[in-house]
Amino acid sequence: MAPQSPTISIPKKTTEEVDWTTPIQSLIAQSYGERPDNYAQECVNLQKCRQDAVRGAGSDMTGRDLLYKYFGQLELLELRFSEIRVPFPWHDAFTNKLTTQTSLAFEKASIIFQIASTHSSIASAQNRSDPEGLKRAFHYFRTCAGMLTYINDNFLHAPSTDLSREVVKFLVGIMLAQATEVFFDKCVDEKKGNALVAKVAAQAAFLYGGLNEEVKEFMGKGIFDRNWVTLIQVKAKYFTSLMHHYRALADDTAGRHGDALVRFQIAETNAKEANRSANTLTSYFVTGLSPTLPSDAASSMLELTKTHLALCTERKTTAQKDNDLIYNAVLPSESTLPAVDKLSVATAIPIQEVYGTPDVQKTIGPDLFARLIPLSVHEGASVYSEEKAKLVRGEVEKADIADEEVKASLVSIGVKEGLGRFREMVENMDDIDPVPPIVRKWKEEIDIGEIERQLRELERLREGVRGELEGVKGELEVESRECEMMRVKYEHLWTQEPSAPLTKSLRQDLKSHLSALEQAYSSDRQVVALWESVRGDIGILCSDSIDGLFVMKGSGESAGVVKDLLDADVGGDEEERKRIADVVKEIDERLGRINKLGRERNETLKDLKEKVQSDDVSHILLLNRRGQSVDSSLFAAELEKFRPYQQRIALSVASQQSTIQEVATLWKGLKDVASRGAGAKKWEERERKKMEVVKRFARARDGWMEVKEGLAKGLQFYRDLSDLSNSLRRSITSFITGRKVERDGLIANADTQQRLAAISPSRSPNLSSRGQDLDGVMSKLSLGTSTPTGSRWSDPSRPPLPPPPPPQLSYSNPLPPSSQNSSPYPPPPPPPRQSSYSSPVQPTSTGYSSPSLPPPPPPAPPRDPYASLFSTPGLSNQFSLDSPQPSVPQSQPSQYGHSQPQQSQYSYQSYPPPPPQPPRQQTLNTGASSWMQQQQSPLYRQDQVSSPSGQQSPYPPPPPSGGPGYGSYGQQPPQFQQPGQNQMYQPYPPPPPQPQNTQSSQNQQAWGQYGGYGR
Repeated sequence: MAPQSPTISIPKKTTEEVDWTTPIQSLIAQSYGERPDNYAQECVNLQKCRQDAVRGAGSDMTGRDLLYKYFGQLELLELRFSEIRVPFPWHDAFTNKLTTQTSLAFEKASIIFQIASTHSSIASAQNRSDPEGLKRAFHYFRTCAGMLTYINDNFLHAPSTDLSREVVKFLVGIMLAQATEVFFDKCVDEKKGNALVAKVAAQAAFLYGGLNEEVKEFMGKGIFDRNWVTLIQVKAKYFTSLMHHYRALADDTAGRHGDALVRFQIAETNAKEANRSANTLTSYFVTGLSPTLPSDAASSMLELTKTHLALCTERKTTAQKDNDLIYNAVLPSESTLPAVDKLSVATAIPIQEVYGTPDVQKTIGPDLFARLIPLSVHEGASVYSEEKAKLVRGEVEKADIADEEVKASLVSIGVKEGLGRFREMVENMDDIDPVPPIVRKWKEEIDIGEIERQLRELERLREGVRGELEGVKGELEVESRECEMMRVKYEHLWTQEPSAPLTKSLRQDLKSHLSALEQAYSSDRQVVALWESVRGDIGILCSDSIDGLFVMKGSGESAGVVKDLLDADVGGDEEERKRIADVVKEIDERLGRINKLGRERNETLKDLKEKVQSDDVSHILLLNRRGQSVDSSLFAAELEKFRPYQQRIALSVASQQSTIQEVATLWKGLKDVASRGAGAKKWEERERKKMEVVKRFARARDGWMEVKEGLAKGLQFYRDLSDLSNSLRRSITSFITGRKVERDGLIANADTQQRLAAISPSRSPNLSSRGQDLDGVMSKLSLGTSTPTGSRWSDPSRPPLPPPPPPQLSYSNPLPPSSQNSSPYPPPPPPPRQSSYSSPVQPTSTGYSSPSLPPPPPPAPPRDPYASLFSTPGLSNQFSLDSPQPSVPQSQPSQYGHSQPQQSQYSYQSYPPPPPQPPRQQTLNTGASSWMQQQQSPLYRQDQVSSPSGQQSPYPPPPPSGGPGYGSYGQQPPQFQQPGQNQMYQPYPPPPPQPQNTQSSQNQQAWGQYGGYGR
């Protein structure tokens, strides 16, 4: 296996550390107005990216990728910080001279040079005997030339030798010559035609010959390696020999044996010169001094030239012998030989093509400073977004117009409504079950029993609420009437507040509930009336006979006479039916196609919107930021990616329009066929009658729905009203109970005061003698006070004390109400006004509360409240009021127009009553019995004024009216009533009333008969 020819690789530049962080953060703060600290990590990543690319990478694929990434980030960085200034130190690749510049362009040119050097090293390291290695070598020599060409085209003023235009141009020539050499090797390996190989060799010889002339200009400058020059000279002669050798073979094959012999001679001559140059290269080639050449470059080149020289000598000898013996061709001179055509097979690959591949973009990765978007890019992206929005709006408008057009067209020709009728005509012409499916559905969902149950429940709830409201209304009326009866009975003694102000809110709620009840009742009647109107049809609908018989009443027939719809002759011509079926099928197919076109159009529109939404050209705008007026052309090019969607939508609209025209034509033909057929007319007549029955059931079903909904609302209303009524009943019951308790206490208090007033002292001699006896008893009691009461008890001008109540006195048992109201005479006059009653009432220090009687205690067995009066020391303690008393203002004037004196230590009730007299009590009971028999009335009977505890009142009623008055005692009671005397209720017992009627005289007689003590 022959060795491969050595190739030259470009040396790399070297650099030092660079600080990216400080300049970038300064520009972020100045140009973008953001906090530099937010981009500290991006600066660190950029710094690391440079270190990996230029200091730690080798001349292999890994080093290539790191350089790709760093240069890509530099490009993106320049779009944002074009004015950045960072000192970039680089050593020349050939002279090792340090050059430092702050321009970002110098850094980019140096990195491109590094990429070109890496590509040349990769190409030189490939094994060209392998087809894949041959391809890689050819590719990377070309990309290296493209990188160097980009430097010459974009960086005009090179600050270093290795970046100068002459050096870069020379390096580009070397890379293209070596790429052509690699292609020549490929042609030889693939055994291409001699003429083609000769052309490729001619191109390589031409390139190496030009380099051999150019390298002479750099000989004295010490830029390139001396071995490069020798190797270029050897390859220039070597490929010239190869060119003539392969052209000679071609001429010999073509029968030009003279030309072939001459070319073999020329090839031998150039091979000898190449061999001599290779021997020279071998003599002084040192591997360590030429790192850009393979270590076996000299020996390989020497062997190649030697082998080729032997081949050329052999071919020349053979050609010479053949020409002398066989061809005897005239040998032309070398100058007259036609020139060998050159074939340019190696061109530089531009850097844009290299960086445009997906692999390189993936290697570069995302933009490190993607969050920093220049304002111009924002503006361009906004303009592009508006262009996309216009495009989408236009397509949406087209789709909407197409949808509206198809709807309007189908509605105008009536195909949507009429096609179903013809379809049913074809499918159900012989249908033995004429009951429509909707009617069966109504039958299944309607339940008559449920409606009846709800009606009964509605009535039950309504009557329950009505009874409860009427009941509480009656309770309020009874309570108010009882209160006013007591007010009439007790007059000024009755202090309970009237019920009307207290029950105003309750009565308003009661009134509103009753009003709502009446309104609901009106709604109930409407629901019931509606149910009665549709009940008959609902019954027919829910009956079992509808499954076998679908009947209707004829419009011209009498009531009760029905006509079976199945009796109609619905037979039709089979041929007519088949024609209708075919047309209906074609119309259905066209309608399905229209629907499919609409769905496809909507899907395309959806895809277009998603594509537009995800499209972002900010990166492209950033890359093209330096271009002037590039936005319009760039936008037009970017919008072309949406062209397929627009074409699909336009095609869908056109197909839809043509399909609508087809539907209109078919529909017109279908109507013509149906209008002339007898079977269609009969079917239409049957359907018309059927629809009349269906409409009738539809109205009944609608009425059932309204009844069902109304009953549900009514039941819920009555349940809510029942809850409100229950709450109102509890409030009224609580109020009435409280009022009754209060009224019972007031009745007991008023009865007590009436009895005390009825037994007040008079001017009769027996009363005065009883007063004297009582004075004697009281004088023997020690009341524990310094008030001189002896004179008061023995005062002859003072009226006698009233008699004590019977021993069976109970404060909870009121007297019969007729004792005050049934007498036609006024009450007896009060006793004479004494000094002890003339003083106003003032709060005293005696510890006594209001002198009014306490409210009745809880029901208990009757007992004598005065039983222990004389046996217990401290009389004042026996008469103190321990139970709660009604609240009475202490400064209220008395019934006599005066107030109690502040100096008085005893109230009126402080006088001790004498012990009860049993004989007189029996007489009193006898009189009470006689009175009860005469004073029975429908309103005030004894059983109506019984005590709260359910027992009969122990107090005797007054004697019956019509008895002897005060005159039977021989004297009239003194008149103690003063003119203008205040008659307001006082807590003190009132005096006897004035003797104005027969009842007053009767009461005076009772006083004379039962009021004395000891009689």
